[in-house]
Amino acid sequence: MTQSDIQCIVIGAGVVGLAIARKMAMQGYTTLIVEENEAIGTGISSRNSEVIHAGLYYTPGSLKAKLCVSGKEMLYQYCQEKGIEHQRLGKLLVATEDNQLAKLHNIKETAEANGVHDLQLLSPAEAQTLEPNLHCVAALLSPSTGIIDSHGLMLALQGDAENHGAQCVFHSPLLSVDIRDGLFHCQFGGEEAIELSCEILINAAGLNAPLLAKNFKGLDQQYVPNAYYCRGCYFTLSGKSPFSRLIYPMPNETSLGIHLTLDLGGQVKFGPDIEWIEQVDYYLNPARSSDFYEAVRQYWPGLPDGVLNPGYTGIRPKITRPYEPAADFRISTPAEHHIPNLINLFGIESPGLTSCLAIAEYVYDALKVSHNEQ
Repeated sequence: MTQSDIQCIVIGAGVVGLAIARKMAMQGYTTLIVEENEAIGTGISSRNSEVIHAGLYYTPGSLKAKLCVSGKEMLYQYCQEKGIEHQRLGKLLVATEDNQLAKLHNIKETAEANGVHDLQLLSPAEAQTLEPNLHCVAALLSPSTGIIDSHGLMLALQGDAENHGAQCVFHSPLLSVDIRDGLFHCQFGGEEAIELSCEILINAAGLNAPLLAKNFKGLDQQYVPNAYYCRGCYFTLSGKSPFSRLIYPMPNETSLGIHLTLDLGGQVKFGPDIEWIEQVDYYLNPARSSDFYEAVRQYWPGLPDGVLNPGYTGIRPKITRPYEPAADFRISTPAEHHIPNLINLFGIESPGLTSCLAIAEYVYDALKVSHNEQ
């Protein structure tokens, strides 16, 4: 095999790309993290609810279920070791009408099948003892749900990677990849176009991952899904929070609903909603607040008028068509596409933040298998 310029290139410096780069560098691989934007975590990783999920909703046996549950424990431990700010606040998943009770019980069964055994089913009175402003006919308490400083997490991951020899390069969009001679020949743009070859290529580019993979010469395109974009708005609450825990309504097939979360400073934010868009666009329409008032008052009837303020938007990197059920994580490994040392990560939406360290382990293990089979 022709000598490569570097052993491993990770495309994308979001939380998942940084976690993977950290793992690779700590295993002794010379690793380069390449990001098209000006800094780490400017996309999906900085535009979400910053929630550490427990693993309640996902199909048992799915990657989302397995990597969320294992990743949650890894993430809490990592936060403690590195002093990353976080809080294990807990959350209440609420049924606001009797016709939602069966679904609430089904979610509890699903969570337990995923290995989440600390859930408590609460009566309305028990739920209101915890959260007096809450309206519900029943609730499920998830004590292991929490919140995290996502930027602090990414800085810690970047620091670990760089302390083990990895480098981050910014303003360097990936233009194309030519897979030949057992290497990945990568063309990068920016102020000065450059080509670098590597032995291992990991595409963790989030929203752009499918579009980039379509320019991998030598990769059969049947292994690259189409990209769809689902924008979600967040609104913040004026004034002090009336809740001390996260409040989630019943989920639907494509999202977890407009939920109430707290940041580490105690400010309340609501979201995200669902708006399918044709291309990446972070515009927030203030008029969407009317739908938020209606949704939030299902579980907080006392929400006053005029207290919701535009916050920010995020975009989910969907790989299923609009309004179809959400897909599982698609981590495309050599076992699928038959190209050694290539990993494409598609559709890494929620619970990607929670799962980041577990995803890194999964990717590393898949590469080990790929290497052993060569």
